[in-house]
Amino acid sequence: MPKPTASSSEERRRRYHHGIPGAVPFPSGQPVSTLRGARVQVDPRRAGRVVVVLGLLSVVVVALFLLVAGVQKNARINAFRHEGVPVQVTVAGCRGLLGGSGSNPVGYSCWGSFTLSGRLYREGIPGDALLAPGSQLRMLTIAGHPGPLAAPGAVAAARPSATVYVLPAVLFGAVTVTAAALVLRRRAAQPALRVLPGLGGGRRLGEAAGGV
Repeated sequence: MPKPTASSSEERRRRYHHGIPGAVPFPSGQPVSTLRGARVQVDPRRAGRVVVVLGLLSVVVVALFLLVAGVQKNARINAFRHEGVPVQVTVAGCRGLLGGSGSNPVGYSCWGSFTLSGRLYREGIPGDALLAPGSQLRMLTIAGHPGPLAAPGAVAAARPSATVYVLPAVLFGAVTVTAAALVLRRRAAQPALRVLPGLGGGRRLGEAAGGV
């Protein structure tokens, strides 16, 4: 049986593998991945600016959250001190609070009921101590907005404080300084404008050199 020669293999390939009219031959040395789509090129400087802007926005959100929390805390202290009315709270029940891995008790959350202006309210009792159901507690609530409870001793010791605004102010200041530094750095990185003899004012030196 005669062995197939190189010429017969080439003739068989031409016979059974006809080329498609108008088709562009595939370059053998080019990788296939380059034909599936354009390569994505990322500008490191632009990506860095995006990361910095997102970081600054995150800091602004945190600062706003802390600012609102501080304002509400001081407003609540003022409301209890100036509008607080005493009520008798009856403990309805408590449940344990777990921390860590979920197996260590860290305290208790209790709730109770009280009557004010003929209406019955059911609210949480501040603190994490275990209270006996049915026991009576003397608490304070806000006259205009009954609901939140506070212990008289805690209200007497609490004072509105400006320290709650320190951290938000520091965060806002850091964002402002960082943003200003980025703007100044970007302006400094831009080519300076120079007026050359015989050229119109305001043309960049690079543009003038390119037009020569």
